[in-house]
Amino acid sequence: MHHQWPVLPIVAGLACGLLTGCGTETGNAGGNGSTVVMGMSDDVLATDPASGYDPGSWLLFNNVFQSLLSFPKGATEPQPDAARACDFDTSTTVYTCTLKDGLKFSNGDDLTSEDVKFSFDRMLKIDDPDGPAVMFTTLDKVETPDSKTVVFRLKVPDATFPSKIASGAGSIVDHRQYDANGLRKDGQAVGSGPYKLDSFNDDQAVFSVNDQYKGTVEPKNSGVTLKFFHGDQSGLKKALLAGDVDIAYRGLTASDIAGLDQRDGTTGVEVVEGSSAEVQHLVFNMDDPVAGKLGVRKAIAYLIDREALIKDVHQGTATPLYSIVPAGVAGHNTAFFDTYGARPSKAKAAAALSADGISTPVDITLWSTPVRYGPATDAELKAIAGQLNASGLFRADVKSVPLEQYEKDIEAGKYGVYVKGWVPDYPDADNFTAPFFGPDNVLGNHYTNRTITGSLLPATAAQSDRAATEKEFGRLQDIVAAELPMLPVWQGKQYAVVRENVYGLESCLDASTVFRFWELQKD
Repeated sequence: MHHQWPVLPIVAGLACGLLTGCGTETGNAGGNGSTVVMGMSDDVLATDPASGYDPGSWLLFNNVFQSLLSFPKGATEPQPDAARACDFDTSTTVYTCTLKDGLKFSNGDDLTSEDVKFSFDRMLKIDDPDGPAVMFTTLDKVETPDSKTVVFRLKVPDATFPSKIASGAGSIVDHRQYDANGLRKDGQAVGSGPYKLDSFNDDQAVFSVNDQYKGTVEPKNSGVTLKFFHGDQSGLKKALLAGDVDIAYRGLTASDIAGLDQRDGTTGVEVVEGSSAEVQHLVFNMDDPVAGKLGVRKAIAYLIDREALIKDVHQGTATPLYSIVPAGVAGHNTAFFDTYGARPSKAKAAAALSADGISTPVDITLWSTPVRYGPATDAELKAIAGQLNASGLFRADVKSVPLEQYEKDIEAGKYGVYVKGWVPDYPDADNFTAPFFGPDNVLGNHYTNRTITGSLLPATAAQSDRAATEKEFGRLQDIVAAELPMLPVWQGKQYAVVRENVYGLESCLDASTVFRFWELQKD
């Protein structure tokens, strides 16, 4: 089963552009503030955690459901949430959590270990193709020795397991309210998180503070209304400028953001910027008669000008990426910068081609799909083709096909060079390497390396001190830079645009991929 590649960037920011007065306001905690209205151009595809694996759905899960652990603002290490404590045994294959006292769902039902076991068993049994079950291939079984204790038995050591259960995929549902064998179809949700879902339809989702919640956070508002603009970017911008929404999040174009940012406060709105762990790569099919040749791949790596793409195509809304593990995630190095440099070199590209006995110009097609990996994907690939052609070493063209066809053709091995985007499920180098180079390679590019699959990935997975994995992840990135099954292009930034009386956005945009409703506050 393939990882569901999100439609647009998931929330994952690391640094925040400062808002005036950002973080200095103190509101009435405990949900006494006003309701905050947020607009986004994405949809929420699921209200049932056994199904959703898209940015909009996880935004709902992270606020309506509790997980055993969660990521506090600014943290990339998970901390106890519904659990009082969780620990691995010495083998990193048994993970035991003890629940807090007095946990209840929003409907008043008690939350016990039975609900936790039910939630994981149900997700794995339903195994929805659009759901997060794919993240739990290492989970063997869940045991409940008593009502407060949950024991996860893993098939192999997996030190990233705590991060996986701290994500939206670890949402705990009420076993009395959900069918063990099928997804919920009524658009309702019963969780134990800080908010409850009051209503959900095609146009909006309405959330209010859950007074049964026993957890670590205190909401600074009385509720949040999420309005869906279904991809209508200009409609979202108009609604923000008219004051119909307090926050525009996910879906403004690069030029809208640049325009609003340059208006110096005359519009009554401000742009908050965060960087993000969303990445985009060119992928090479190792079985392709052209892209399968190392000389061709090296020539492309020597000719690509990331800085020009960021400036001309993305208007500064991304940063150049020179590694498989993005900046801000432990284990990041700059293998591709060190190997191929930042400035294009026609001489080095020509030398790589001639060393491999390849005559020029090389005919090659770059394959694209228009919106899935960002609205500027087609324009970006045309710009890359232009860079290759300007060298005289390539005759490159670009073809763009709808997503469904695109996925089928990749699986059938029809493309030599194609684009893929990736947004992490959790902020760990494992999530940027195992899916691409592990046994179930989601890129479909016929690449395997025995050192990576046989020793580096298993060694990093068994290491519970994540800082100690840096050397192995560095070596893995060096191998990938040398063998070039893929070429990193950019790392995203993310933006929210807010009305001047709205605060707290900087606490919603960090590396954990969690958008925290409870931090939002409106004067």
